[in-house]
Amino acid sequence: MDWSEPDIVFMQRSLEVAERGRGKVHPNPLVGCILVKDGEIISEGWHDHLGGLHAEQMAIANAEINGKTTNGSIAYITLEPCNHFGRTPPCTEALLWAGIQEVVIAHIDPNPTVKGGGIQALKDAEINVRLGCCENDAAIQMQSFLNWCHKKIPIVTLKMATDCDGYIDDRSKDSQRFSSETTLNTVHKLRSYSDAILVGVNTVIRDDPLLNVRRINKEHIKDPLRIVMDGNLRIPLESKLLNDSMPTLIVYVNENKDKIKKLEQKSNVELLKISKCDEGGIEPQELLKILGERGLQELLIEGGTETARRFVKSNLIDRILMFRSPISFKEPVKGLTGQEIVGLGLERLPDIYYEEDCLERWCRGSWPAKNWP
Repeated sequence: MDWSEPDIVFMQRSLEVAERGRGKVHPNPLVGCILVKDGEIISEGWHDHLGGLHAEQMAIANAEINGKTTNGSIAYITLEPCNHFGRTPPCTEALLWAGIQEVVIAHIDPNPTVKGGGIQALKDAEINVRLGCCENDAAIQMQSFLNWCHKKIPIVTLKMATDCDGYIDDRSKDSQRFSSETTLNTVHKLRSYSDAILVGVNTVIRDDPLLNVRRINKEHIKDPLRIVMDGNLRIPLESKLLNDSMPTLIVYVNENKDKIKKLEQKSNVELLKISKCDEGGIEPQELLKILGERGLQELLIEGGTETARRFVKSNLIDRILMFRSPISFKEPVKGLTGQEIVGLGLERLPDIYYEEDCLERWCRGSWPAKNWP
């Protein structure tokens, strides 16, 4: 179908407003909706947070608040409207109630509970429906949702911080931060976009991290699940991850009955035993499958080189964010090699600078959004 310039402009605006929900709606997808009447935008809406109004419902509500008549308007929506009762009533009913005369949709919803049903409900009510405007842009925006619907595993993002030579730690000093404040803010925004953060047990022993979201406005932001790859259950019982109220999943392969008994006494800890890989460690492909079965769509790896390498060797990395600092370590610990990164077949994107830090980026497919993370 050929799309007019106004169609594209209006749908692009819907995609823009959809971004306002990033980090607050998962596992739901980002969705934007604008209402157009006589060639002018009369209202905008987006899925703002989990359990909140859907984009269509917000757009209609905002029109009412501002005294705009929705009857006879056109709705530009980035994703097929739902036609079932979930946390909110069906969006198709809201569109019919509002007197929308035409609906332009960017992307069909592949979720079996919706797929095609929303479009058919609108057509049955004699609403004109056009599908596919800016479809590729919509697919890029909600790539983690679409990937999960089709593959049932999360997209995997590897984040690492290095010195100027690509080393990840300095053994001459205690564990410390060496990235700029702007970089740290960016990392916490990245965490807010993730369903889970994964590290290896060596990172827990060395850094004793919290792995939660800080440094940003956390309204409607849910802290991600914390996952520790700990094949032999070496995690210290006094670790911060084990002694707060946030859930922590410990993945292991070798039994340690005494340690298991002690960990089971921790109210926030879940233990998961999975298969060994050929090298004797945790099998990353099986772990991704289990996480996908739990509905996780975005996995952020913040572990060290050993943990990263397990996923790299299995070619399971979809994005890499390498924050390179200008400092130089005295007793450096090696990070991933350039050959390992190139071997993933990811596309190298232009670098971004945060104060003195340089963010090097690679991805499989398209980057989620211009301002991501």
